[in-house]
Amino acid sequence: MSERVGQPVTGAPSAWQRARCRLQVEDPFISWSATIGLGLLALFLRLWNLGSPREFEFDETYYAKDAWSLVNNGFVRGYVDDANDKILDGTTKGLWTDGPSMIVHPEVGKYLIGAGERVFGMDPFGWRVASAVVGSLMVVVMVRLARRMTGSTLLGLVAGVLLMFDGLEFVLSRLALLDIFLAFFILCAVTALVCDRDWYRARLARLVPDGQPVRSGWGPVRATLWRPWLLVSGLCWGLACGTKWTAVYPLAAFGVLVWFWSAGARRSFGVRWAIPKAAVGDALPAFGYLVLVAFVVYVTSWTGFLVHHREYEDHLSSTQYTQFTGSGHCDGETFVSDDPDKDARWSTATEPDQHGLSAIPQALESLWDYHRDVYVFHTHFLNCSTHTYQSQPSGWLLLNRPVGVAADTGIQPGTRGCTAPAGSDCLRQVLLIGTPTLWWGGIVALLFAVAMWVGARDWRFGVAVVGTASTWLPWLQYDTRPIFLFYAVAMLPFVVLALTLAIGWLIGPSRELTARRTAGVIVSGTFVVLVVMNFAWFWPIFTNGLLTHGAWLDRIWFSRWI
Repeated sequence: MSERVGQPVTGAPSAWQRARCRLQVEDPFISWSATIGLGLLALFLRLWNLGSPREFEFDETYYAKDAWSLVNNGFVRGYVDDANDKILDGTTKGLWTDGPSMIVHPEVGKYLIGAGERVFGMDPFGWRVASAVVGSLMVVVMVRLARRMTGSTLLGLVAGVLLMFDGLEFVLSRLALLDIFLAFFILCAVTALVCDRDWYRARLARLVPDGQPVRSGWGPVRATLWRPWLLVSGLCWGLACGTKWTAVYPLAAFGVLVWFWSAGARRSFGVRWAIPKAAVGDALPAFGYLVLVAFVVYVTSWTGFLVHHREYEDHLSSTQYTQFTGSGHCDGETFVSDDPDKDARWSTATEPDQHGLSAIPQALESLWDYHRDVYVFHTHFLNCSTHTYQSQPSGWLLLNRPVGVAADTGIQPGTRGCTAPAGSDCLRQVLLIGTPTLWWGGIVALLFAVAMWVGARDWRFGVAVVGTASTWLPWLQYDTRPIFLFYAVAMLPFVVLALTLAIGWLIGPSRELTARRTAGVIVSGTFVVLVVMNFAWFWPIFTNGLLTHGAWLDRIWFSRWI
């Protein structure tokens, strides 16, 4: 490093030397080749037999049809009762009603699912292929993030392998659900923020003379105005929020983290009172790049609604999907307003139609009314419901309650390939569950990450801690409504990051063969191998494989997994 900077280094590198020279210890060509190779392997595994089972698995029954309607009609229409059977028979005509359907999640994920359907057709492969591609791209981004944070291609590949062989990520990559898209965009947004951290410090180093601390003032103002990686992150946050609203929590958490990172960069270059100065000089521009850009992207993602807002006003303003402004109670599994006279109909429903630019305010007001109804659905209606596979978020790291998304049971011996002994049977299942070795090891890694972030003040572990906390802890306030284990896929990349950083710590920074390094390699290597073997053992229940009843029970380790 000293040769690159052009001056001798007698101790630890200074802030200028660290910022101006990121040492590349591996050939970028080898690094990118390995990353792409791992991504292609992930894609192969996710595309293998993707169209099986040939049915609507779990909530695919909503998102696959909504996506098809969205990309073909411009907005989501309702459908007839037997639409699923007709679609599986190859029919897509005559299934849709004239009026729009009340959807409770934003549009971005459904646009991506619909893109696969437009290219490959309205069948299981068509509505799942977008998830497979995005799930594979997650592996690629995971490798690059871990490599940037550790400076090691090997550790980057370890992170990619761990993510690639997690059952939760794998199964969601083979389903037309929204959560894999949410997790991908959050991971991309955080990766861009880490790139911005490096870029910002390097820019400060170029603008501040070597070895001359900034004892007064704010430091170079130009460094705060143009930050391209923050712009990229804002775009990704907008797409994440445009997939599911829960992306707002990590956006807020990492926005605060960017402020403290910027303050730390200023302090390392000698700026005094760095935190309050960064609040003005860095946090305000970052708010524009992250929040305002994300908001514009989010609203833009509702273009289909805005163009067809009048259809929503005409059909939904007079239905049961209205906002309850008063209190309510549960009547069985239905939410009932205690004061029905206060039901708030859409304020735009009775307004005269506008045209041209004058219609924009009315469309935006209609979108706001729609959001109020969707918010009430999430915060009230579901409180009255229960579900067989709902799980408490406090137990997600323990994999407390997986989701059975498909099952074909009672296959008799001698039929359909079943080789079970007489008196038993066979079955096929797709189970949404993480790889236990990875998740249970991740608990230890996260505790270690907290200790390293607080005790050693290692910012890298802070990314893992903040990412996990912001995608997990907010769910604790909704533990009385049906929520599911697969929502935890948004926190998975940060669990993997904590594991990777812990593995890097175990191995140590030195390349010399020492007792610590030998022990670290053995422990770390054993863990990674166990994760892969555990994934292979669960492969049949990830991929709808045929199992005898006894072989299936060997993979169902706890009664709560049934």
